[in-house]
Amino acid sequence: MADPEMSVSPYWELTFDADGDTDGRRRDRLLAEVNPLEVRDLIVFAHGWNNDRSIATRLYSRFFAPIPALAPATARIGYVGVVWPSMRFCDEPIPDFPRAATAVAAPATATGGLGLGLDKDTRLALLETFPGRATVVEQIAGLLDQQPGGEGALEEFGGLVRLLVEVPPDAPQAGFAADLLGDGEPQGVPDMLTGSTAAACEEFAGALAGHESPGAVAEFALPNPWKGARELLRQATYYAMKRRAGTVGERGLGPVLGRLAQAAPGVRVHLVGHSFGARLVSFALRGLPADVRTVKSVTLLQGAFSHYAFAERLPHDTGAGGALRGRQSRIDGPLVCCYSRFDGALSTFYPLASRMAGESQGVLGADRSFAGFGVAKALGPKWGAMGHDGVQAVPGTVKLTLAEALKPAKLPVSGCVNVDAAEVVRNGGSPSGAHSDICHAELARVVLAAGRIK
Repeated sequence: MADPEMSVSPYWELTFDADGDTDGRRRDRLLAEVNPLEVRDLIVFAHGWNNDRSIATRLYSRFFAPIPALAPATARIGYVGVVWPSMRFCDEPIPDFPRAATAVAAPATATGGLGLGLDKDTRLALLETFPGRATVVEQIAGLLDQQPGGEGALEEFGGLVRLLVEVPPDAPQAGFAADLLGDGEPQGVPDMLTGSTAAACEEFAGALAGHESPGAVAEFALPNPWKGARELLRQATYYAMKRRAGTVGERGLGPVLGRLAQAAPGVRVHLVGHSFGARLVSFALRGLPADVRTVKSVTLLQGAFSHYAFAERLPHDTGAGGALRGRQSRIDGPLVCCYSRFDGALSTFYPLASRMAGESQGVLGADRSFAGFGVAKALGPKWGAMGHDGVQAVPGTVKLTLAEALKPAKLPVSGCVNVDAAEVVRNGGSPSGAHSDICHAELARVVLAAGRIK
């Protein structure tokens, strides 16, 4: 039963495609083996942005590794890794992961450009993540290599990016992009995919400048908009992953948990998700059969979705609410949201990528200063992320420091709980900051405490 790639045992994998369809062989293996192995608590972890199964497996192995020593001796724990088709841009370092897991930055172009072209690994990841779009990927790569002048070229680039990430209106994924619902209808496509590409590229370039040179002021020249164009591609790709995470959660993982409850009704399930994986496990609550009460805890690590997703009503629009409103009641235990102010991906780029049309003005400021670029503050809380400041607008939500959450019996046994994890989630380079800095024994202890694993 031991997996040589995994630090813990017993371990299973659940694999899903982009539409939430599962690998039946892997699912059936879990359903058949969990009872004979006398598992009492099953920790199910979903990765966020990623490139392949091997990186997902390394993440799970590292995160799970301290749990056997931290858990009570009487605990009988099993482990599940959820593998779904996501991607990570290869120039984003993962703290403490081998450098081989990320690609070297692209070299400078022949015309003296800034080397914004797509490296081989990122091209391959895009081709695997968006099958059938090879021509579009090559056209995007060509424009990034050439960096032609004029807004027309940027608008052409934006059209290609939209073509890359779009899905047909009747596709299973089409209804899963929204975190917020207004009058029962999902929010629309974000402004970065519908508005001026040139304006979006300018703002993304400014945000990158603020991250790379904190405190600097661009007095005489604006950043290269093609640097912002590359960031637009990154964020549009992550928008597609966010949409896909909701699909896999509700259409895939939720129903599998229902079948698990039938096959092994005594097994207590603990859902853990990182980044878009946090959205995946949250949407699994929406896909649970009505009579299933086996989910005993949910732990969100740097969740890359709206901090209002569980809100009944939005502070800025009482006629709207979260797409997961009230779904925390499907948990027979707490919903724990770990967040960190050091997460650059969620404090800066998530708000820019998420805001809707009509929210585009005034973010950079009239002086075009990128000193201390505070996008989350400039845009206000409307487009904030779970992993930046926790669950918002849910009455009764408890806020704790990490030290407080780890005290005996301090973590609530139900309801929403925000845990400031900045004490350990703090390392990582630009542009994502500490977004992937999650493999810490303290966070493993939060999972055990949230699940009341004995």
